[in-house]
Amino acid sequence: MLVRNCAGGVVFCGDKVLLLKNEKGEWVLPKGVIRNGEVPSEVALRRVKEEAGVTAEIVSTAGRTNYEFYSVTRQKPVCNKIIWYVMKSPNESCSLNKDYDFTEVGYFDIEKALELVTYSQDRSLIHLSYMKIKEYSEEENTIASDAVLNGTM
Repeated sequence: MLVRNCAGGVVFCGDKVLLLKNEKGEWVLPKGVIRNGEVPSEVALRRVKEEAGVTAEIVSTAGRTNYEFYSVTRQKPVCNKIIWYVMKSPNESCSLNKDYDFTEVGYFDIEKALELVTYSQDRSLIHLSYMKIKEYSEEENTIASDAVLNGTM
């Protein structure tokens, strides 16, 4: 079995999450293989930019998933081990990169994204990441409010 280490992003803009539709009609999250010497967080950010045209920033780690499939081109089973990052983007601007065989890209309300996303692991990951981004946003708002009250902003 071929084991590949990968990194990806669960990207939010407000209450919406970024999804891509691949050539098989599956709704997925952006991710890519970590090559020798690459830093996982940098791979995740780069793939979000390359696949969806989104410049995002990492807020937190989201967790890890694994999945296995049979690669027809390699004629062997493959296991992808993915480290995920919770990310935020400043706006919903995105653009499809057809070089990666995606057919659609966009931001979707959480409820719609949870309906669309193909794999149950991704559904759980989106749900967990949404709770983390909400917590992060609340902390960010508290810090900003404190700064205003203290006259430091």
